[in-house]
Amino acid sequence: MTPVSAPLPVDHPPMVASRTGVLLLNLGTPDATDYWSMRRYLKEFLSDERVIDVNPLLWKPLLNLVILTTRPTRSGKAYAAIWNREKDESPLRTITRSQSEKLAAVLAEEGLLVDWAMRYGNPSTAVVLERMIAAGCRRILLLALYPQYAAATTATAYDQGFRALMQQRWQPAVRTAPPYHDHPLYIDALAASIERHLASLSWQPEVLLASFHGLPKRYLLLGDPYHCHCAKTARLLRERLGWSEERLRLTFQSRFGREEWLKPYTDETVLALARQGAKRLAIVTPGFAADCVETLEEIDIAARESFLEHGGENFTFVPCLNEADEHIRLLADIVRRELAGWI
Repeated sequence: MTPVSAPLPVDHPPMVASRTGVLLLNLGTPDATDYWSMRRYLKEFLSDERVIDVNPLLWKPLLNLVILTTRPTRSGKAYAAIWNREKDESPLRTITRSQSEKLAAVLAEEGLLVDWAMRYGNPSTAVVLERMIAAGCRRILLLALYPQYAAATTATAYDQGFRALMQQRWQPAVRTAPPYHDHPLYIDALAASIERHLASLSWQPEVLLASFHGLPKRYLLLGDPYHCHCAKTARLLRERLGWSEERLRLTFQSRFGREEWLKPYTDETVLALARQGAKRLAIVTPGFAADCVETLEEIDIAARESFLEHGGENFTFVPCLNEADEHIRLLADIVRRELAGWI
């Protein structure tokens, strides 16, 4: 007798054609600049033990009773200064969406589903992965948009993807893209953006700071390769431009707390250059794949004001690679390389 298959549950989802997906991952963004939106975002961000790896018994009371009481207002003002009011969202969300759409267009012939998500805030990694799996993605490449690897950025982005996949009954096959701090197309794209930007000015900088997001020095001593990756990016960029180490300098920004972070500090270097008589300064932020509060407010507003108020005469900020054609070609090259054997 031929066995009879059991009927599928009435709520069983319909089968869809299998396909391969690419998920771009970036840091995150608040939904708005008001106190409670900022508090929600900062709590998720600053509760991540990859970011703050101190004893939770010490950190959580400080976070909940002090930092989350005062910092949301200050951070909200910084975001408000650079907010995309037309779309009512942060520039990071606007740009990451555009990067995803342009990458999908470039990879159209490969038939890939390209989407994007944030580690903190919305659209969340879990929601987007759920959507991709429902659309038939049985193979997914997670691509963290951090050229230089750090546990506090790259690793936690992938951690979040893995946590989301733990909830799936039928998990897709998953690959993660490695850092691309020394990728030739990345260095070429950075150099082209700098040359193009400087060519538009009526003056030329005496010094260009390559400012990367900082990390506590302790993370380096624990084995994090981030500092080495930043230094290599700066060296390769310097060589590509044909500039001296004195003209293109490596610095680190965005520190907070009392412990020592990677040096030299960007804010202190900007102030020192102005006081030493430098008149023309440019800053580029190679570690950021898209302009965000750390580049648009911290550099293009705060660093600019500091330099000009202390004797500088000309200041310029070189925008991130954002959705530039060279950047999309780089991402497409990474995707094709990492999906070898799948497409």
